Amino acid sequence: MKFDVSIMSARLEDVGERTRELANCGIEGVFTAEGPHDVFAPLYLAAAEKTSLRLMTNAAIAFPRNPIHLAHSAFDLQRLTNGRFSLGIAPQVAAHITRRFGIPWSNPVGRMGELIDALHEIFASWQHGAPLAHEGDYYTHTLMTPMFSPAPLTGEVPAVLLGALGPAMTCLAAERADGLTVLPFCSESLLRSVTAPAVEQGLANARRSRSEIEIVCGAIVAVAESAEEKIRAIENVKALLGFYSSTKAYTRVLASIGKQDVQAHAAERVRAGAFGELGELVDDEMVELLAVVGSPDEVAQRLDERFGWLADRLALFFPAEPSNESLTRLARSMAST
Repeated sequence: MKFDVSIMSARLEDVGERTRELANCGIEGVFTAEGPHDVFAPLYLAAAEKTSLRLMTNAAIAFPRNPIHLAHSAFDLQRLTNGRFSLGIAPQVAAHITRRFGIPWSNPVGRMGELIDALHEIFASWQHGAPLAHEGDYYTHTLMTPMFSPAPLTGEVPAVLLGALGPAMTCLAAERADGLTVLPFCSESLLRSVTAPAVEQGLANARRSRSEIEIVCGAIVAVAESAEEKIRAIENVKALLGFYSSTKAYTRVLASIGKQDVQAHAAERVRAGAFGELGELVDDEMVELLAVVGSPDEVAQRLDERFGWLADRLALFFPAEPSNESLTRLARSMAST
């Protein structure tokens, strides 16, 4: 199964070197998520290395950014990578939009659908010279002069993948985006009961086939090649799962495995600033159902079992960065599944 890994753990100064290392490990792609740096910055540095890696934002928070801003970054990275970039976008939760970015929150599904349409129309204007005439409830783009139009790409325009968890946003991704990215904090039960049916509905709404979209499933993974490493790995996984559990919007994930009561306790510890105690709320069953821990061969097999029926590729999130040797063995194991 194809998979990508994050380059967020590398300092900006070291992204180039890390990109070369990952390529040498046999990794097929790298991605960034929102964090302490602009989500696009490490990818520009990675693109400069001229490797064969696929690059992706997984995901850029869409609503604080204008479609023109997103389109320019995506077009530039698509050019720099010779067609190996995908623009992953996501809505984020309301608290971050209103309190961190300081902008209003309203009708996220409707707004996101229009933003995706606007991106496709902007790409068509730049790539094919189509008139830019998007006029909607949330975005209006009716002016594009030669001075601000990038030259057409030699290949395809960037794919737009939408990050989603709930059924409405997932349905929208299948209906109007080029693909879907699924949050790493997710259970197989939720994928089967919510994600897969919503994808089918979205495809049916748009009269599209499954082959017309790409599904990228996130997965929380810890590679451990000894009993001692496994103990430390499980501790790191529990800390990350505890942090995810504190977000109220993710209660549906916990409910899908019968652990919804954890959310309130995790939120209480976050309010108290007790971030270091979040892992104490996560039991071994949660680790088993929401993460994958084991040797490279064990991880590859379990990832295939959990996601192979749905995902076209995986985005692996490591609570603790594995060694290059472990990554190389994982890449070989994944290639053989």
